[in-house]
Amino acid sequence: FGIHALLVVTVSLSPVPAAAQSENDVIGEDLYPPLWDLAPGNLLDFPVKDNKIVISAWNYQDRLGVYKSLLSASAKYFDAFGPQNSGNILWGLPLQHGWQFRTGRLADPSGVTSCGYENGELLCQSVRSWWSCMNYYLSIIPFLGAVEAGLFGQLPYEVEILPPEEQKDDFCYSVKDCWSRMPKLMDDWKAFFEVNIFFLNILSSFKLDNALGLMWKAHTSSIAYALPKFHDSLKYLSDPEANFGEDWANAVDFIAATHFSTDLLTTNDFQAFLPPRMLVEGDVLPSICGFSPEQNKVLVSLRALHKVNKITGGLLLKLWQKAMSTEAGRRMGRELIESLPSS
Repeated sequence: FGIHALLVVTVSLSPVPAAAQSENDVIGEDLYPPLWDLAPGNLLDFPVKDNKIVISAWNYQDRLGVYKSLLSASAKYFDAFGPQNSGNILWGLPLQHGWQFRTGRLADPSGVTSCGYENGELLCQSVRSWWSCMNYYLSIIPFLGAVEAGLFGQLPYEVEILPPEEQKDDFCYSVKDCWSRMPKLMDDWKAFFEVNIFFLNILSSFKLDNALGLMWKAHTSSIAYALPKFHDSLKYLSDPEANFGEDWANAVDFIAATHFSTDLLTTNDFQAFLPPRMLVEGDVLPSICGFSPEQNKVLVSLRALHKVNKITGGLLLKLWQKAMSTEAGRRMGRELIESLPSS
Protein backbone atom coordinates (compact mmCIF):
# COMPACT_ATOMS: atom_id res chain seq x y z
CA PHE A 1 0.00 0.00 0.00
CA GLY A 2 1.02 3.65 -0.35
CA ILE A 3 3.70 5.29 1.73
CA HIS A 4 1.25 7.76 3.28
CA ALA A 5 -1.03 4.96 4.43
CA LEU A 6 1.98 3.10 5.79
CA LEU A 7 3.01 6.14 7.80
CA VAL A 8 -0.46 6.69 9.21
CA VAL A 9 -0.83 3.05 10.23
CA THR A 10 2.61 2.77 11.74
CA VAL A 11 2.87 6.12 13.47
CA SER A 12 0.50 5.09 16.24
CA LEU A 13 3.52 3.66 18.03
CA SER A 14 4.73 6.91 19.64
CA PRO A 15 3.29 9.66 21.84
CA VAL A 16 4.28 13.28 22.24
CA PRO A 17 2.12 15.77 24.15
CA ALA A 18 0.22 18.21 22.00
CA ALA A 19 1.82 21.22 23.68
CA ALA A 20 5.55 20.60 23.57
CA GLN A 21 7.73 22.85 25.68
CA SER A 22 9.63 25.65 24.02
CA GLU A 23 13.41 25.49 23.96
CA ASN A 24 13.36 28.93 25.55
CA ASP A 25 11.54 27.64 28.62
CA VAL A 26 13.52 27.51 31.84
CA ILE A 27 15.07 24.07 32.27
CA GLY A 28 13.37 22.81 35.42
CA GLU A 29 14.82 20.25 37.79
CA ASP A 30 11.86 17.92 37.24
CA LEU A 31 13.05 17.35 33.67
CA TYR A 32 16.11 15.41 34.84
CA PRO A 33 16.29 11.75 35.89
CA PRO A 34 15.75 10.99 39.60
CA LEU A 35 18.87 11.71 41.73
CA TRP A 36 20.63 13.37 38.79
CA ASP A 37 22.36 15.93 41.02
CA LEU A 38 23.79 13.19 43.25
CA ALA A 39 25.38 11.20 40.41
CA PRO A 40 29.12 11.55 39.66
CA GLY A 41 29.58 14.22 37.01
CA ASN A 42 33.11 13.38 35.93
CA LEU A 43 34.96 10.11 35.43
CA LEU A 44 37.50 11.09 38.04
CA ASP A 45 34.66 11.42 40.58
CA PHE A 46 34.39 7.63 40.56
CA PRO A 47 36.62 5.58 42.91
CA VAL A 48 40.13 4.77 41.67
CA LYS A 49 41.56 1.42 42.75
CA ASP A 50 44.72 -0.31 41.47
CA ASN A 51 45.11 2.45 38.85
CA LYS A 52 41.61 1.82 37.50
CA ILE A 53 38.46 3.93 37.53
CA VAL A 54 35.96 1.56 39.11
CA ILE A 55 32.28 1.82 38.17
CA SER A 56 29.51 -0.25 39.70
CA ALA A 57 27.08 -0.72 36.82
CA TRP A 58 24.56 -2.39 39.14
CA ASN A 59 24.13 0.73 41.23
CA TYR A 60 21.63 3.23 39.78
CA GLN A 61 23.66 6.25 40.86
CA ASP A 62 26.86 4.94 39.25
CA ARG A 63 25.10 4.08 36.01
CA LEU A 64 23.55 7.54 36.05
CA GLY A 65 27.05 8.94 36.55
CA VAL A 66 28.18 7.19 33.37
CA TYR A 67 25.44 9.03 31.47
CA LYS A 68 26.27 12.32 33.18
CA SER A 69 29.91 11.99 32.14
CA LEU A 70 28.87 11.25 28.54
CA LEU A 71 26.59 14.29 28.41
CA SER A 72 29.22 16.56 29.91
CA ALA A 73 32.01 15.40 27.59
CA SER A 74 29.81 15.66 24.47
CA ALA A 75 28.16 18.99 25.36
CA LYS A 76 30.27 21.07 22.98
CA TYR A 77 28.97 19.15 19.97
CA PHE A 78 25.39 20.17 20.71
CA ASP A 79 25.81 23.78 21.88
CA ALA A 80 23.91 25.11 18.88
CA PHE A 81 20.81 23.00 19.54
CA GLY A 82 19.64 24.28 22.94
CA PRO A 83 20.71 26.06 26.14
CA GLN A 84 22.31 24.25 29.08
CA ASN A 85 23.13 21.23 26.89
CA SER A 86 19.37 20.58 26.48
CA GLY A 87 19.84 19.89 22.76
CA ASN A 88 22.20 16.97 23.37
CA ILE A 89 20.66 13.89 21.72
CA LEU A 90 22.19 11.60 24.36
CA TRP A 91 19.53 12.75 26.86
CA GLY A 92 17.20 10.00 25.66
CA LEU A 93 19.37 7.34 27.31
CA PRO A 94 19.49 8.59 30.94
CA LEU A 95 15.89 9.82 30.80
CA GLN A 96 14.67 6.37 29.77
CA HIS A 97 16.76 4.89 32.55
CA GLY A 98 15.33 7.39 35.03
CA TRP A 99 11.80 6.40 33.98
CA GLN A 100 12.73 2.74 34.53
CA PHE A 101 14.02 3.55 38.03
CA ARG A 102 11.04 5.71 38.95
CA THR A 103 8.53 3.04 37.87
CA GLY A 104 10.27 0.17 39.70
CA ARG A 105 11.50 -1.59 36.58
CA LEU A 106 15.10 -1.94 37.80
CA ALA A 107 14.22 -3.77 41.03
CA ASP A 108 14.39 -7.55 41.47
CA PRO A 109 11.14 -8.77 39.84
CA SER A 110 11.56 -12.24 41.33
CA GLY A 111 11.18 -10.84 44.84
CA VAL A 112 14.02 -13.06 46.08
CA THR A 113 16.17 -10.08 47.11
CA SER A 114 15.51 -6.53 48.32
CA CYS A 115 17.51 -5.12 45.38
CA GLY A 116 15.88 -1.95 44.12
CA TYR A 117 13.21 -1.63 46.78
CA GLU A 118 12.73 1.30 49.16
CA ASN A 119 12.76 -0.94 52.22
CA GLY A 120 15.96 -2.61 51.03
CA GLU A 121 18.70 -1.48 48.64
CA LEU A 122 16.95 1.33 46.77
CA LEU A 123 19.85 2.16 44.42
CA CYS A 124 20.58 -1.49 43.60
CA GLN A 125 19.84 -2.58 40.02
CA SER A 126 18.93 -6.22 39.79
CA VAL A 127 20.58 -8.49 37.24
CA ARG A 128 17.24 -10.32 37.22
CA SER A 129 15.53 -7.21 35.88
CA TRP A 130 15.01 -7.51 32.12
CA TRP A 131 14.98 -3.72 31.87
CA SER A 132 18.22 -3.32 33.79
CA CYS A 133 20.02 -5.93 31.69
CA MET A 134 18.78 -4.43 28.43
CA ASN A 135 19.86 -1.00 29.63
CA TYR A 136 23.40 -2.22 30.31
CA TYR A 137 23.81 -2.35 26.52
CA LEU A 138 22.49 1.22 26.27
CA SER A 139 24.72 2.65 28.99
CA ILE A 140 27.97 0.78 29.60
CA ILE A 141 28.54 -0.19 25.96
CA PRO A 142 28.00 3.37 24.62
CA PHE A 143 30.22 4.66 27.42
CA LEU A 144 33.09 2.29 26.64
CA GLY A 145 32.68 3.07 22.94
CA ALA A 146 33.09 6.74 23.82
CA VAL A 147 36.20 6.00 25.88
CA GLU A 148 37.71 4.18 22.91
CA ALA A 149 36.74 7.00 20.54
CA GLY A 150 38.63 9.51 22.68
CA LEU A 151 35.61 11.50 23.86
CA PHE A 152 37.19 11.85 27.31
CA GLY A 153 40.67 12.57 25.97
CA GLN A 154 43.65 10.69 27.40
CA LEU A 155 42.46 9.19 30.68
CA PRO A 156 45.08 8.71 33.42
CA TYR A 157 43.57 5.32 34.33
CA GLU A 158 41.86 2.38 32.67
CA VAL A 159 38.14 1.91 33.27
CA GLU A 160 36.83 -1.20 34.99
CA ILE A 161 33.15 -2.12 35.28
CA LEU A 162 32.25 -4.28 38.27
CA PRO A 163 30.34 -7.49 37.42
CA PRO A 164 26.94 -8.50 38.85
CA GLU A 165 26.63 -11.31 41.35
CA GLU A 166 25.18 -13.69 38.74
CA GLN A 167 24.99 -13.99 34.93
CA LYS A 168 28.52 -12.60 34.69
CA ASP A 169 29.07 -14.05 31.21
CA ASP A 170 26.23 -11.94 29.79
CA PHE A 171 28.22 -8.72 30.15
CA CYS A 172 31.65 -7.27 29.44
CA TYR A 173 33.71 -5.13 31.81
CA SER A 174 36.38 -3.09 30.01
CA VAL A 175 37.12 -1.60 26.60
CA LYS A 176 39.36 -4.54 25.72
CA ASP A 177 36.89 -7.13 27.02
CA CYS A 178 33.96 -5.61 25.12
CA TRP A 179 35.93 -5.32 21.89
CA SER A 180 36.82 -9.01 22.06
CA ARG A 181 33.23 -10.11 22.76
CA MET A 182 31.12 -7.74 20.67
CA PRO A 183 33.28 -5.85 18.14
CA LYS A 184 30.39 -4.84 15.84
CA LEU A 185 28.41 -3.31 18.68
CA MET A 186 31.40 -1.46 20.08
CA ASP A 187 32.28 -0.24 16.60
CA ASP A 188 28.80 1.22 16.07
CA TRP A 189 29.00 3.25 19.29
CA LYS A 190 32.60 4.25 18.70
CA ALA A 191 31.61 5.46 15.22
CA PHE A 192 28.89 7.70 16.63
CA PHE A 193 31.31 9.49 18.95
CA GLU A 194 34.26 9.40 16.57
CA VAL A 195 32.40 10.88 13.61
CA ASN A 196 30.98 13.70 15.74
CA ILE A 197 34.47 14.54 17.02
CA PHE A 198 35.88 14.40 13.48
CA PHE A 199 33.25 16.63 11.91
CA LEU A 200 33.41 19.29 14.61
CA ASN A 201 37.14 19.34 15.28
CA ILE A 202 38.48 18.63 11.79
CA LEU A 203 35.85 19.81 9.34
CA SER A 204 34.10 22.39 11.56
CA SER A 205 30.86 20.91 10.28
CA PHE A 206 28.09 19.17 12.19
CA LYS A 207 24.73 17.95 10.90
CA LEU A 208 22.18 16.84 13.47
CA ASP A 209 20.41 14.40 11.13
CA ASN A 210 23.68 12.54 10.51
CA ALA A 211 24.42 12.39 14.24
CA LEU A 212 20.92 11.08 14.97
CA GLY A 213 21.31 8.45 12.24
CA LEU A 214 24.52 7.12 13.77
CA MET A 215 23.14 7.26 17.30
CA TRP A 216 19.98 5.35 16.37
CA LYS A 217 21.99 2.78 14.40
CA ALA A 218 24.06 2.02 17.50
CA HIS A 219 20.97 2.14 19.74
CA THR A 220 19.06 -0.44 17.69
CA SER A 221 22.18 -2.60 17.42
CA SER A 222 22.40 -2.68 21.22
CA ILE A 223 18.78 -3.78 21.55
CA ALA A 224 19.08 -6.38 18.80
CA TYR A 225 22.17 -7.85 20.50
CA ALA A 226 20.66 -7.89 23.99
CA LEU A 227 17.11 -9.09 23.19
CA PRO A 228 17.87 -12.81 22.65
CA LYS A 229 20.44 -12.77 25.45
CA PHE A 230 17.90 -11.73 28.09
CA HIS A 231 14.76 -13.38 26.75
CA ASP A 232 14.67 -15.75 29.72
CA SER A 233 14.55 -12.79 32.11
CA LEU A 234 11.04 -12.01 30.87
CA LYS A 235 9.82 -14.97 32.94
CA TYR A 236 10.18 -12.88 36.10
CA LEU A 237 7.66 -10.34 34.77
CA SER A 238 3.88 -10.45 34.58
CA ASP A 239 2.54 -11.33 31.13
CA PRO A 240 1.34 -7.76 30.49
CA GLU A 241 4.74 -6.30 31.48
CA ALA A 242 6.67 -8.88 29.45
CA ASN A 243 4.50 -8.11 26.42
CA PHE A 244 5.05 -4.39 26.91
CA GLY A 245 8.83 -4.90 27.10
CA GLU A 246 8.89 -6.74 23.79
CA ASP A 247 6.49 -4.23 22.24
CA TRP A 248 8.78 -1.40 23.38
CA ALA A 249 11.85 -3.06 21.85
CA ASN A 250 10.01 -3.54 18.54
CA ALA A 251 8.81 0.08 18.52
CA VAL A 252 12.32 1.46 18.91
CA ASP A 253 13.18 0.26 15.39
CA PHE A 254 10.30 2.29 13.96
CA ILE A 255 11.17 5.38 15.99
CA ALA A 256 14.83 5.06 15.03
CA ALA A 257 14.05 5.11 11.31
CA THR A 258 12.67 8.66 11.62
CA HIS A 259 15.87 9.92 13.31
CA PHE A 260 13.59 11.08 16.11
CA SER A 261 15.31 13.67 18.28
CA THR A 262 16.20 12.52 21.79
CA ASP A 263 17.10 15.87 23.31
CA LEU A 264 16.08 16.81 26.86
CA LEU A 265 12.72 18.47 26.16
CA THR A 266 11.53 16.17 23.37
CA THR A 267 12.33 13.04 25.36
CA ASN A 268 10.51 14.36 28.41
CA ASP A 269 7.48 15.11 26.24
CA PHE A 270 7.73 11.64 24.71
CA GLN A 271 7.90 9.88 28.08
CA ALA A 272 4.81 11.58 29.49
CA PHE A 273 2.68 8.84 27.96
CA LEU A 274 4.71 5.82 29.03
CA PRO A 275 3.31 3.53 31.78
CA PRO A 276 3.70 5.20 35.22
CA ARG A 277 4.22 1.83 36.90
CA MET A 278 4.95 -1.78 35.99
CA LEU A 279 2.08 -3.71 34.45
CA VAL A 280 0.61 -6.50 36.56
CA GLU A 281 -1.67 -9.48 36.04
CA GLY A 282 -5.19 -8.14 35.66
CA ASP A 283 -4.13 -5.07 33.67
CA VAL A 284 -6.25 -5.34 30.52
CA LEU A 285 -6.01 -3.01 27.55
CA PRO A 286 -7.42 -0.59 26.61
CA SER A 287 -8.61 0.42 30.07
CA ILE A 288 -5.84 -0.12 32.63
CA CYS A 289 -6.93 1.41 35.90
CA GLY A 290 -4.97 4.52 36.88
CA PHE A 291 -3.53 5.05 33.40
CA SER A 292 -4.56 8.07 31.34
CA PRO A 293 -6.49 7.51 28.09
CA GLU A 294 -3.33 8.48 26.21
CA GLN A 295 -1.18 5.96 28.11
CA ASN A 296 -3.70 3.22 27.38
CA LYS A 297 -3.80 4.28 23.74
CA VAL A 298 -0.04 4.09 23.43
CA LEU A 299 0.09 0.59 24.90
CA VAL A 300 -2.65 -0.57 22.51
CA SER A 301 -0.75 0.95 19.59
CA LEU A 302 2.54 -0.65 20.60
CA ARG A 303 0.85 -4.05 20.91
CA ALA A 304 -0.83 -3.74 17.50
CA LEU A 305 2.37 -2.56 15.83
CA HIS A 306 4.34 -5.47 17.22
CA LYS A 307 1.69 -8.02 16.19
CA VAL A 308 1.42 -6.71 12.61
CA ASN A 309 5.18 -6.56 12.20
CA LYS A 310 5.48 -10.11 13.52
CA ILE A 311 2.68 -11.45 11.30
CA THR A 312 4.28 -9.88 8.24
CA GLY A 313 7.68 -11.34 9.11
CA GLY A 314 9.17 -7.90 9.61
CA LEU A 315 7.85 -6.57 6.29
CA LEU A 316 6.09 -3.65 7.96
CA LEU A 317 9.36 -2.44 9.43
CA LYS A 318 11.16 -2.81 6.10
CA LEU A 319 8.49 -0.76 4.31
CA TRP A 320 8.63 1.87 7.02
CA GLN A 321 12.43 2.06 6.84
CA LYS A 322 12.22 2.46 3.06
CA ALA A 323 9.72 5.29 3.50
CA MET A 324 12.12 6.91 5.99
CA SER A 325 15.17 6.65 3.71
CA THR A 326 15.09 10.34 2.75
CA GLU A 327 15.17 13.48 4.88
CA ALA A 328 11.74 14.45 3.58
CA GLY A 329 10.33 11.03 4.53
CA ARG A 330 11.87 11.19 7.99
CA ARG A 331 10.46 14.67 8.53
CA MET A 332 7.01 13.39 7.57
CA GLY A 333 7.44 10.45 9.94
CA ARG A 334 8.36 12.72 12.83
CA GLU A 335 5.46 15.05 12.09
CA LEU A 336 3.04 12.15 12.12
CA ILE A 337 4.45 10.93 15.44
CA GLU A 338 4.06 14.40 16.93
CA SER A 339 0.47 14.73 15.66
CA LEU A 340 -0.68 11.44 17.23
CA PRO A 341 -2.18 12.87 20.45
CA SER A 342 -4.57 15.10 18.53
CA SER A 343 -5.54 12.38 16.04
